[in-house]
Amino acid sequence: MTGSASAARPLDARPGTTPRRLARTAGALYLVNIVLGAFAIGLVPGMLFVSDDLVKTAHDIQTHETLYRLSLAAHVVVTLTNVPMALLFYELFKVVNRRLALLDVFFTLVATAVETATIPTKFTALAFLHGKTYTGALSTAQMQALEHLPNDLSSIDYAIYGIFYGFDILCLAYLVRTSTFMPKFISILLAIDALAYLTGGFTTMIAPGVASHLSPWIQLPAPIGEGSLCLWLLIAGVNTERWHQRAAEAATER
Repeated sequence: MTGSASAARPLDARPGTTPRRLARTAGALYLVNIVLGAFAIGLVPGMLFVSDDLVKTAHDIQTHETLYRLSLAAHVVVTLTNVPMALLFYELFKVVNRRLALLDVFFTLVATAVETATIPTKFTALAFLHGKTYTGALSTAQMQALEHLPNDLSSIDYAIYGIFYGFDILCLAYLVRTSTFMPKFISILLAIDALAYLTGGFTTMIAPGVASHLSPWIQLPAPIGEGSLCLWLLIAGVNTERWHQRAAEAATER
């Protein structure tokens, strides 16, 4: 079979593949992504890193080293789930707008690459904790300051990849709104979420003082918007009849 014929083949002609199954698989991955992300990026750093108290932070990391390592492993899993999620969303929404669905994949993969690149910096706290070379060369105060460095850098890291995720979610919001096989209220929640990502990201880089006042309010739309999308995909899936109507329309436009 030629490549063009394969591309035109209906989705459910592939064994075991239906739009609703794709949606629920994406929802399951999204749930893993959200839960582990909350653990790795929110819960554990909030427990271990204490602002303006380097001694307490160093003590917390040393005391709860296993928990800290688990959070880093969970963060890696979060970035891993982004890749199949990007593919699943493309398969679901290419019938709405193929080019925009591809752009969504691009933003997701770039954001994931940037996010993944930030994870090794979080291991520096452990390197200073166990590195005998550093212990002999640096004072205790310097060591404690350097152990706090990963958390200090995390805000700018989050801002950079958050901007790409903002554009990713903005694409997704438009695709959901124009899809007809998913409810429009989710697209509104996603659009608000996307604007929050973009506002938080650019404000952190340009006016960090303002960003500190916006947090944590700027983070509230994320669990609402993305959580709604996740649960809808996981529980309801998509309207299969309308999905096939969009697929037929997309096929005639080629």
